[in-house]
Amino acid sequence: MWILQWLPNWIFYAILLIGLLAFAATYLLKIIPIPALFVYRTPIQIASLMMIVFGVYMAGSIANNESWLAKVEEVEAKLAEAEVKAAQENVKIVERVVVQRQVVREKGKDIVQYVDREVVKYDNKCEIPPTFIDAHNRAAEK
Repeated sequence: MWILQWLPNWIFYAILLIGLLAFAATYLLKIIPIPALFVYRTPIQIASLMMIVFGVYMAGSIANNESWLAKVEEVEAKLAEAEVKAAQENVKIVERVVVQRQVVREKGKDIVQYVDREVVKYDNKCEIPPTFIDAHNRAAEK
C-alpha cells in the first residue's frame, strides 16, 4: 500500500490505540455524567469505531506487507545461491568445452598426418582400380 511507504507504522498503531481509548471513554461518560460531553457521545463513538476499524485494517496491512517482504528476502537469498551454483557450473562447462576442442584439434592433426602419409604413397602411382573402370564403362553404355 502506498500509505505504508509514506507514514511510519507507529502512526497506525497510535490511531488504533486512540480509537480504543476514545471508545472506552464514551462508556465512562455514561457512568460519569458530564452534561456538556454527553451530547457528543454518539459522534465520538462513531469516530472512535472508524479509527479502530482503520487501525486494525492498517495493522493487518503492515503484517501482510512484512510477510511479503520476508518472502521476497527468502527468494532473493535462494536466487543468489542459485547464481553462485550457476557460475560454478558454467566454469565446469567451459573447462569441458576447452578440453573437447583440444581433443578435436589433436585428432584433426592425427588425421591430417595420416592423409599426408597415404597421399605420398599413392601420389606417384595414380592407378585406377579395374572395378572403377568397369563401372565407368557400364555407365557410359547406358
